[in-house]
Amino acid sequence: MASHLVLLAAVSVLSVCQQSFFAWQVGKARLKYKISPPAITGSPAFERIFRAQQNCVEFYPIFLITFWMAGWFFNQVLAAILGLAYMYARHHFFFGYSESAKQRLFGFRMSLGVLALLIIQAVVGIGYELWDEYMDLKFFKKLVF
Repeated sequence: MASHLVLLAAVSVLSVCQQSFFAWQVGKARLKYKISPPAITGSPAFERIFRAQQNCVEFYPIFLITFWMAGWFFNQVLAAILGLAYMYARHHFFFGYSESAKQRLFGFRMSLGVLALLIIQAVVGIGYELWDEYMDLKFFKKLVF
């Protein structure tokens, strides 16, 4: 069973590494701008980096849940590709935001679009499984000739 989910697991591990990298960037910014924990205000450059990382943390549970549900119930390969696209978008968001608040928009919009696709994929997959389990109609299987 676990081997059937290896793409989802691999992208999940990569995403954890990305989140760790973002947190590390906040730590580096704390040292650079001399802002000791628990303070979160000071240099505007630090605040942008901190806020970018916090936004990534806020969206991470939404990403992980929709990513796994999309891959488990719909299509693992498509979910993995979308997961990598999400990470790419978050990379652009984080580093864009680090430069200026306006530069975060491309990455933010792209990540929202990818999340929407993952949600659609998850809803369709879960809906089909519910339909099949409780209505026993096998609608999609009847469409295949």
